[in-house]
Amino acid sequence: MAIKTTDLNARLFGKADKRRATNVTEAQTAARDKAAVIELAVAGEETVAFELIKINADDVSTKTTVFAENAREQAFLNEHALADILSTLKDRGQQYPAVGRWLDDGRIEVLDGSRRRMSCILAHKDFLIYVAKGINTEHAKFLSDVANAHKPLSLFERGKEMQHLLDSGKVADQKELARYLQCSEALVSGALKAASLPMELLMAYPSVGELGRPTIVKLHRVFFGLDAEQQKKMIEELSAENTALWKTIKAQGISRITREVTVKLEEMGDALQPKAVVEKPSSQELIKGKVSYTRDGDKLQLRLKKMSDRQVSDILDYLNDYLK
Repeated sequence: MAIKTTDLNARLFGKADKRRATNVTEAQTAARDKAAVIELAVAGEETVAFELIKINADDVSTKTTVFAENAREQAFLNEHALADILSTLKDRGQQYPAVGRWLDDGRIEVLDGSRRRMSCILAHKDFLIYVAKGINTEHAKFLSDVANAHKPLSLFERGKEMQHLLDSGKVADQKELARYLQCSEALVSGALKAASLPMELLMAYPSVGELGRPTIVKLHRVFFGLDAEQQKKMIEELSAENTALWKTIKAQGISRITREVTVKLEEMGDALQPKAVVEKPSSQELIKGKVSYTRDGDKLQLRLKKMSDRQVSDILDYLNDYLK
């Protein structure tokens, strides 16, 4: 079930300034006020003290990294995918700090806030993050998953998680997977199709999170309608340009750009796999100027000219008798 941002902050920040927050408003206020230290009961277990750190804009990309098991695909985070928070961050700065843990090499691993991190990089803003030591991988995964719940994952990202459940044997098939995740089998099918597509194809779009099932099914049909060599050529063609395909589209609005990219990819697929031209069977002349026929497989088409009523009747009677 999706978790609202307000509920998310309440779950993450149960205590603020070492005073227990008794409601959602207090939890939000604690995070917004950027207290120097916040005590967080990770996964409802041990309480860990998180210290607020500010990382200069120039250092965000080098001094921080994103948790490897974060379900959100970082390669998709561009100005379009982050539009919902990027404009506010540019105007007012980061409103809520991220959450992370210290790594042995001195860098900070972001557990909650990978979208805020990339927005700070794109907007060249300082990055605020609560950081703690001693967060194990299990608890890191908990923080990452809970944080991702309020911003829906793309079909590709959901499909990757679903495929992992299938590969691990946790569920037997798509039907059981749908029951386990409490979603429709159509959603499971679409998500798995999305996860099977190459990154180069998906990166052609401005925001992968905007791709619905109809577009994913269409892309799946285009790409997997090609043989291995044709698929390789398509990927090479998409990778050859230094600029993503969506950036070459002269249109306004993410929906319009998305549609145009899909058309371009379909055209690319058609060019790699031209439709076979079926030669129509030619007409053969049996009696010059009077009778011709066309043979097409097990079908025979006769064309008769200058026929009298008696000739037509005799021929039809013969065919009726012969073909009974």
